[in-house]
Formats: sequence, C-alpha cells, structure tokens
Amino acid sequence: MALRSTAARLFLVPRQGEPDRGVYLFNLAAALVLLSLAVFWGIRSLGYELRWESVWKYRANLLRGFQMTILLSLGSLALSVVIGLFFGLAQGSRLIPLKLFARFYIEIIRGSPLLVQILIFFYVIANALGVQNRYTAGIIIMSIFAGAYIAEIIRSGVDSVGKSQRETARAMGLTPAQTYRLVIFPQVLTRVLPPLAGQFASLVKDSSLLSIIAVKEFTMAAREINAATFSTLESYIPLALGYLALTIPLSLLTRKLEARFSYDS
Repeated sequence: MALRSTAARLFLVPRQGEPDRGVYLFNLAAALVLLSLAVFWGIRSLGYELRWESVWKYRANLLRGFQMTILLSLGSLALSVVIGLFFGLAQGSRLIPLKLFARFYIEIIRGSPLLVQILIFFYVIANALGVQNRYTAGIIIMSIFAGAYIAEIIRSGVDSVGKSQRETARAMGLTPAQTYRLVIFPQVLTRVLPPLAGQFASLVKDSSLLSIIAVKEFTMAAREINAATFSTLESYIPLALGYLALTIPLSLLTRKLEARFSYDS
C-alpha cells in the first residue's frame, strides 16, 4: 500500500490541483533519460559510430545558420500576424470586393504547397517587383503563407463569439469598434492562442524550405556540413535540437499567455 501511494505521488496528477514542481521535474528528467536511451539504442543497433570531432570545426557555420533562422522567423511571425489579422477581419467585412479578395487569397495560399509558392514568388513575382534580397523575399514569402492560416484562425475565433453578446453590446450603446475591443477580442485572444502556437511553430520549421532559393539558414548550414564531412547524424542531430530550442519556448509562452488572458464566456 505504501509503495502504491508513493508511486501515485510520483507519477499521477492529483485529483485536485497540480503536481509539485519537484515531482514534475522528476518525471521530466525520467522522460528525457528514456528518450536518450531509445535514441542511443537506435544508433547502436545501426552500428553507427558518432564522430563529433568531424563537425565540431564547422560549429560557427551552424551557429550562423541558427541565428539567421531566428531572424527570419521573428520577421515572418510579426508580418504574418499583421497579414492574418487584416484578412481574418476582412472576411467579415460588408464590402463585397474586400470579402471576396480575402477568400481568394486564403484559398490560393492554403491550396498550394509552400515550396511551389517560394519558387513562383522568388523567381517571378519578386523579380517583377525588383526584390533582389533573398532574405527579404524569404520573410515576405513565409509571412504571406502563414498569414492565410492565421486569418482562418482569427476568423473562426471571431465567429465563435455568440451573436447574443454582440447584440447586448449594441444595446448598451457600444460602437462596433468598442464591441470588438471590449467584448470580442478578449474572448478571441484566449481561444486562438493554442492554434496560433501551432502555426508559429510550423512557420519556424517551414523556414527550412527557404534553402531552395539559397537562403543560408539553419537547415542549409547542416546540409553543407553533411556534404563536407559525410557525417549525417552528427550534422542533423544538432539541427533537430536547434528547432526544438525554438519551438518549445513558443509553446510554453503561449500556454502562459493563455492562462493569463483566460476569460469566462
């Protein structure tokens, strides 16, 4: 009985409240150890001997690629939110041309592969507009792509707010702008944060496709190291860990924001 009670305290979430921080860290460490053992066993079963010294001298190249991925992701995240907010609200506009244009943009972007969009935008549209910088073009491409998905997330969040709340706000004398700012947006924010976190994480990972237009980001740096050293795992294991280092904090930050801006409806 005592053993069962101890195991319950260590591995089960209490019926009320949250587990202690120490218990949480213990389970996190155990999960990381098991994952590391599984990876180690998989590599050993292949008979592959890791040679980290072969890629160590290229660490500066990998770090520069990691930094470039961070800059590309931050720029794309900021611009895609602006694009998504505009087109998300445009879908509910009373202006028919704007409403149709928003739907057309969203369906075209969501219905075609990102790789195709990168090639068409960079080699056709960017050249026609005189955009020669590959990094600027990359940020614009990623922003346009992610903006379509963010627009749908925002539209669904706005539509999830009941019409009765809008009618109540109108009866209280609130203007449409005040209704959105005081009634709709506070509820929409907490509802769209989880899907937005997933979209932001996907945007960070999708930036690896920009290597197709010779943008030297994280993935391209790893591919160059692999081509120079023929050390595949030693090149791509840091790549995977680097992307996790970018996406996990995004997820944790979003959860904190979700708890911070939670509203009863």
